[in-house]
Amino acid sequence: MGTKTIGLDDEAYERLKAQKREGESFSDTVKRITETVTRDWREGFGRLDDETADRIAAAVAESRESTGRGLADRQRRALEAMTDEE
Repeated sequence: MGTKTIGLDDEAYERLKAQKREGESFSDTVKRITETVTRDWREGFGRLDDETADRIAAAVAESRESTGRGLADRQRRALEAMTDEE
């Protein structure tokens, strides 16, 4: 495997050095700390167990129903207020 030389300013070097573990090369350190970056960040999204998914769906449904009831009540009161003014 080939090698590349890169330049780092002092701050970047100190940050990298702080991440370096005993017995670990700088190459190993860079690979370790960038490993999660190379994976697709979307991996794992949408993977809920059935119980959690059901609880979330129920909470969303209740929230929508509650919002709908509140909207209907506000509309009814507004119409009553308009009717009373006539």
